[in-house]
Amino acid sequence: MNNRVKELRKEKGYTQENLAEIIGVSRQTVNAIEKQKFDPSLNTAFKMAKLFELPIESIFLSED
Repeated sequence: MNNRVKELRKEKGYTQENLAEIIGVSRQTVNAIEKQKFDPSLNTAFKMAKLFELPIESIFLSED
């Protein structure tokens, strides 16, 4: 699944560590999500959507 997490994180001025702490995951998890090596849980995706004030489908994009 493609995503805009890195772009949105930088727009908000967060480091990977800041974002990880806010949404309750490790920095390594944020890194893996940004590199599209790991898809977040639905709960984590909802936390990101709330933080970035965007619908989930604006952050996580289908590959088809």
